[in-house]
Amino acid sequence: MNAKSIATLTLNPCLDVSYEFPTLVPDQKVHAEHTRFDPGGNGINVGRALKRLGVPATNLAILAGEIGLLVRRLLQGELDNLVAVEISGETRINCTLLEKSPRTQYEVNGIGPEVPPEALEDVRQKLVRAAEGGFGVLTGSLPAGVPQDIYGDLVARLHQVNARAVVDTRGEMLAAALAQHPFLIKPNRYELELFAGRNLPTLGDVIAEARRLQAQATYVCVSLGGEGAVLVGPEGVYHASAPPVQVRSTVGAGDSLVGGLVAAFAQGAPPEEALRLGVACGSGTASQPGTALFEPASLDKLQQGVQVRRLAWE
Repeated sequence: MNAKSIATLTLNPCLDVSYEFPTLVPDQKVHAEHTRFDPGGNGINVGRALKRLGVPATNLAILAGEIGLLVRRLLQGELDNLVAVEISGETRINCTLLEKSPRTQYEVNGIGPEVPPEALEDVRQKLVRAAEGGFGVLTGSLPAGVPQDIYGDLVARLHQVNARAVVDTRGEMLAAALAQHPFLIKPNRYELELFAGRNLPTLGDVIAEARRLQAQATYVCVSLGGEGAVLVGPEGVYHASAPPVQVRSTVGAGDSLVGGLVAAFAQGAPPEEALRLGVACGSGTASQPGTALFEPASLDKLQQGVQVRRLAWE
């Protein structure tokens, strides 16, 4: 079976800078042991994951200024097809601080430039054309100038060209997308709790809330960190355990999970195998330093370590 076309969208990309150091000391200069510069943004990370999986995709992003040029240069070899819509200003910089003792991760996200209406409409039209008959991946935060219901509008536009929308966002943006019935949503546990307005301490609580949302989406996948992920869909409820890895950084793990899911579904895989690949990709990324993604050579072993169970659930 030929894989369906895939298009990713990054409205608020960034330059990801990560520093790893022994201990953060207040009011003292700290020298990093490791430093990384990576192109960032959730959609870009999904595209990078797809590239590692050997699955072609069209990757749309709004880039600005000198930082945008650096992001574009860093993406050479990372993406098959980058389609950049350029605007004035500067692409934002995000910083990840990894303290080794005690093991702590800090993330600081910068502020991107305002997106003019004509640039937003340009990237919308390009996404819909690229995703026609396949998958459109809508993920990440929104920059200034972009309405909160943008993902809902895009899900509706994707339906018009027989494309399946995959959405990874939160709050009002997620609500707008759900109103248009996307193919797949992928909140993490914390995002699901915020959306539900209550804590979800047990796996049963998570599944019950995911089943409620599945009335508005074909599939709901909830990432659970070290506990793996659950996938709720027409075929039933599946839980995948995470393979044992030494976690170094969680940046990009959720995006890698989305990349694995989309890659598998685009190639016609059943949901349990899509979940297995997604969890393997996410866990592989968590084992990498800073903002690095999983190593393709490790995926076979990682997938062998993922246990997928179909749960009896009423």
